[in-house]
Formats: sequence, structure tokens, C-alpha cells
Amino acid sequence: MTQRLDYAKASPAGFNAFLAVHSAVYKGSLPKGLVDLVYLRISQINGCAFCIDMHTRDLLKIDTRVAKLALLSVWREGGETFTPRERAALAWAESVTRVIDTHVSDDDYAAAAAEFSAEELADLTYAIALMNAFNRFGVAFRTPPAGA
Repeated sequence: MTQRLDYAKASPAGFNAFLAVHSAVYKGSLPKGLVDLVYLRISQINGCAFCIDMHTRDLLKIDTRVAKLALLSVWREGGETFTPRERAALAWAESVTRVIDTHVSDDDYAAAAAEFSAEELADLTYAIALMNAFNRFGVAFRTPPAGA
């Protein structure tokens, strides 16, 4: 894959604004491991090779079980591999990411709100929106994965 554009260098002010949101998410109410798991799932959905590589590596650094990584794309069939909180976060991430199909239904919202406080749900949604944006940069500009 040949990178089309290094968007961070082309527009550093815009990139730094996204990094500020990234920093706020990691300093927010959610554990980093949960955020990284959500980031990886969103990146799988959107097909961003750079982000899949990066977030897989991030999760391995915090000793995430390989079984969890291997089953992430089919987490609904993963049984007890995923905690109820992780399942709620992944379901919300998928619903918000696939907004054109789901319209983020009242049922999806109720399920997420049952597991997360208002602050946590807002922080989770910031994370979801941010990763969807980064995925679009990565895919559009063909950012190569570090591990390639």
C-alpha cells in the first residue's frame, strides 16, 4: 500500500485538534483497555489497516488475552470472553459506527445507558466518533500499518 498523503504533516493544526480529543478520551471516565477494545472493533468494521495494527499492539501491551483479540470481530458469539460492560460498549460502538443502518435506536441507547453512567456514555461516544474519523483518514490516505 502506498500512502497518498501524510495528513498530520499536511495539516498539523487539524491533526492536533484530533489528538486533543484523543487525550481527553484517555483521561476520561473509561479504562484505557476498554477504549482500545472499542477502537479495534471500530477499525475492523471500517477496514483501517493502520488502526487495526496499532490497537491490536496496544491491547497486547496491556496483556489482553489473544482469545479476546481473535474473537473480537464475532464478539456476540464469544460467550464469557467479553464482560457485560465490554459487550455493551461493543454493541454501542457498532450501532453508532453503522448509524446509516441502525439509526442508533432507542433500544441501543437504553442498553448502553443501562451499563454506563451519563459521563461514561458521553466519553464512549466521543471515543467512537474519534475513531471513526481517524479510520476515515487512515483509509482515505492509505496510511500503512507500522507492522507491515
